[in-house]
Amino acid sequence: MACRTGPGSAPILPPRSLEEQLAEIVQEVGLRGEAAERKRLADLEAARQERLRWEAAMQQAKSDYAEAFRVQHLEAQERAWRHAAGLAEYVDALRLHATTLPTPAEREGAEAWIAWADSHARRLNPLNGTLRMPDIPEPRADDLKPFLQGLSPYGPGY
Repeated sequence: MACRTGPGSAPILPPRSLEEQLAEIVQEVGLRGEAAERKRLADLEAARQERLRWEAAMQQAKSDYAEAFRVQHLEAQERAWRHAAGLAEYVDALRLHATTLPTPAEREGAEAWIAWADSHARRLNPLNGTLRMPDIPEPRADDLKPFLQGLSPYGPGY
């Protein structure tokens, strides 16, 4: 096959048969289809890997949320205990003071108040209840956000 050159020295290729052109087109379509299939499979694998990373992050976030909930619960119990202890100390002071009241009517009124205050302080004291691990509520999406390092609680890619 000899090539000729045209104006400007650009080679002029000899005409190719329709069968040759069709064979090239079919080959090109096949190559592009294979490339598209490889890309589709790679995209599926990347999405699968992203989903696995997200699921692992969600599991860790739920674990971190539960730990944070326990810490908050413990600290709230400690505050309630201190508050109840302060009230109990105050109730003891009320009892002592009530013994100095001049009349039986005043002492009787004070004793009713002291009984209620003592009962209230006992109800507030977490040591007077059952001690056990707190029930962890099912976290909402917003509850998990602080533990996801920027990932969405709604799924990968959100």
